[in-house]
Amino acid sequence: MARRPADHVSRTPAAKAGAEPRFVRPADHVVIAVVGAPHGLRGEVRVKSYTEDPMAVGDYGPLLGADGKSYRIKALRPVKDDIIIARLDSVADRTAAEAITNLILSVARGQLPPVEDDDEFYHADLVGLSVMDETGATIGQVVGLMNFGAGDMLDIKLNRPGPTALLPFTKAFVPTIDLAQKVIHARPPADFGVDTPPPAGQSEGKPKQSGRDKA
Repeated sequence: MARRPADHVSRTPAAKAGAEPRFVRPADHVVIAVVGAPHGLRGEVRVKSYTEDPMAVGDYGPLLGADGKSYRIKALRPVKDDIIIARLDSVADRTAAEAITNLILSVARGQLPPVEDDDEFYHADLVGLSVMDETGATIGQVVGLMNFGAGDMLDIKLNRPGPTALLPFTKAFVPTIDLAQKVIHARPPADFGVDTPPPAGQSEGKPKQSGRDKA
């Protein structure tokens, strides 16, 4: 999730071009994992989980693959951090496991647990929201979230040609979020949109939640 701290300020992988050549993921689906390299000879695979608890990736029932097929996790065990070893139905040997390397897995947004804190938001709920300044003018749209170690940043496509701009996801800069109206009311700094975003990092659209500290 994205946390909005009061005074200073779970991630979708960047899919390679052509990773989903003919299948379009449903708009209400959220990426929760990506399949990595095969593990052993019996069809097990390494999986990078994007859920708050990495092991929770097995709690959502069938997962939709970027190939349009459904996959169910039959067994899993932790390895390190957000990496798990999983056995998927229909993947019985190493050859089958190799065929789904880099496969993106998603679930419908409605299958994710509700947010329990008013200051926490799923990344997927923030992406696509319009961003308005204090005058009520629309300045852009959220296209992702980034984090370079100091906290979440909204990646905003501005209503002008050029690169996106980053806005710290804090109460100071983002005082109000109206999910019902799909609008973020922001207080961008005077130089907002002037600097080019850092080249490192990647957009985030994970089901993992982020939030803000209470004021």
